[in-house]
Amino acid sequence: MPYTYQDSRPQAPQLPQTARATHSSGKTYEELKHKCQQEGILFEDCDFPATDSSLFFSERPSIPFVWKRPGDIVNDPQFITGGATRTDICQGDLGDCWLLAAIASLTLNDKTLARVVPQDQNFGPGYAGIFHFQFWQHNEWLDIIIDDRLPTFKGRLVFLHSAEHNEFWSALLEKAYAKLNGSYEALKGGSAIEAMEDFTGGVGEMYEVRKAPDNFHDILEKALKKGSMVGCSIDTSSTAESEARTPFGLVKGHAYSVTGIDEVSYRDQKVDLIRIRNPWGQVEWNGPWSDNSSEWRLVSPSERKRLCQTSLDDGEFWMKFEDFKMHFDKVEICNLTPDALEGNAAQKWEVTVHQGSWVRGSTAGGCRNFLETFWTNPQIKLCLTEKDDGQDECTFLVALMQKDRRKLKKIGAEMLTIGYSIYESPSKDGHLPKDFFRYHASKARSKTYINLREISDRFQLPPGDYVLIPSTFEPHREADFCLRIFSEKKAITQDLDENVAIDLPEPPNPAITQQETDEEKQFRALFEQISGEDLEISAEELENVLNAVLKKSNGNGKLGFNEFKIFWDKLKKWISIFLLFDLDKSGTMSSYELRNALKASGFQLNNYLLQLIVLRYSDEQFQIDFDDFLNCLIRLENASRVFQELSMKNKEVVNLNISEVWYLLHWKLK
Repeated sequence: MPYTYQDSRPQAPQLPQTARATHSSGKTYEELKHKCQQEGILFEDCDFPATDSSLFFSERPSIPFVWKRPGDIVNDPQFITGGATRTDICQGDLGDCWLLAAIASLTLNDKTLARVVPQDQNFGPGYAGIFHFQFWQHNEWLDIIIDDRLPTFKGRLVFLHSAEHNEFWSALLEKAYAKLNGSYEALKGGSAIEAMEDFTGGVGEMYEVRKAPDNFHDILEKALKKGSMVGCSIDTSSTAESEARTPFGLVKGHAYSVTGIDEVSYRDQKVDLIRIRNPWGQVEWNGPWSDNSSEWRLVSPSERKRLCQTSLDDGEFWMKFEDFKMHFDKVEICNLTPDALEGNAAQKWEVTVHQGSWVRGSTAGGCRNFLETFWTNPQIKLCLTEKDDGQDECTFLVALMQKDRRKLKKIGAEMLTIGYSIYESPSKDGHLPKDFFRYHASKARSKTYINLREISDRFQLPPGDYVLIPSTFEPHREADFCLRIFSEKKAITQDLDENVAIDLPEPPNPAITQQETDEEKQFRALFEQISGEDLEISAEELENVLNAVLKKSNGNGKLGFNEFKIFWDKLKKWISIFLLFDLDKSGTMSSYELRNALKASGFQLNNYLLQLIVLRYSDEQFQIDFDDFLNCLIRLENASRVFQELSMKNKEVVNLNISEVWYLLHWKLK
């Protein structure tokens, strides 16, 4: 859920060597394996049990699945036989061709493969029924531990399997990825770039083939040479066309892998070819340069051997590059580093990461079309200080990712339509107000708002200060997000909403005057009328006053005359602030205006605290009435007083941090 605290400060990208253990026992893979070996048992994963709940969340299995370990399926199970290759990936009865296309691309880079699939696993000595795989998730590498029980029907694997029936690394990898996302069903439907990023921590870029640049062939060639993962697909015009076959043997709405690009001599001319793989392990292109086409008869045996050209129906085929551009619509490239396609020499990019949330009523403002709420979105300041070498501008890449939507499928979550805008920053710091966006246009923005897990684009802007605003297309749509900023030169980033500050005036000391003014006499008369003979206002007496003003309120403790006067002045100020931000004069304030109302009252809160307060005090229409506004201000003021007392006891100035504010608001002030 988007309400757990996330540090919004810039973070450095993690390395896979620091993959975090995720098993509920708190133990690492090595510890769990050693425990099973000592006890002489095979591991059973309580976090992802061999039950229907790990398979589906919206339906019951149509056939009786039986969970079996590889040793119960074949006599001589192997983790990997003859190296992990793209022919080890054959799709089963699950609509996860996008994942399989990414796995096929993964096998083309040995280092990347070894990072995701630790190679020191086997079914030999020391086997304990436990395996592990590593995936990147939102700037963090996770170590996913599973047991080796796999769903079968009539003794055969139901889902992903290898062409070699005794090889199981690919089936176990699919199971680990299903566990990461909550179930096998959660893997139905997707984009290959999603899994590619989870295998690499890289950054994805998408090309529409018909709009691709003139050097598109060179881009693909360079990407494959540098270890980038490449996928492609054909669009569908309706759901009825999903997985429909064209007359040329291609499948619409289906994810393919690009596994090679080369040229061949044909009739004294050079012909550009591209190699594609269907994760089904069958069903291939039947046009020119397909497996059994006549063109290959005029190519020398040595050339065919170099290109690994075969006539097997294994799902992999060559086609002319011009035909590829004619028949395919989209290409997805996952670069291991953002410079994979830029220039001939690798360069180090600077990377910063911000974690945040869009929460209804406070920080889910929607795109610029919704001006009244757009300004409430999280805002990240970006300082570009150094020009690129030999250039007048600064190059950077922005990648915005919505988190855990696949995992949340089981509760009805879908991919939201997301994007971002970049504005030139005014000289002052702080959250930019609504009027700024009314009169200033963006300097850059994402190409489109789209319902993909991640959207990324490259930009070149002059040195200067900018504000980047990630958002959903429509307001009130909730999600957590991860924002990555890659820059060729060092860039400084800062969350404009991370600071908590309280600036309240000191309560005035009672003035000693020889003679009261008429206003003071009237006020004293009011006080005596309310307080009665004891000249102190109890909770019940205060409630009568507040009822007259607020129609509903609660009091606490007793007030003397001077305290009551201070309170009365403060109440009048709070009423005027509320009326100022009650824009439609309805008697309620939009929760999206709460940030400004609190700031006018002396409280500057970060996004996390603002989200909590809105969740506590706003109604279903994102409105806050005055008594809730008053309650909120009193709690915040009491929190600041308690904090000051704690600071004085420690005899030092303590910076107000999120954990202390949380403690004060939710424990000290109950």
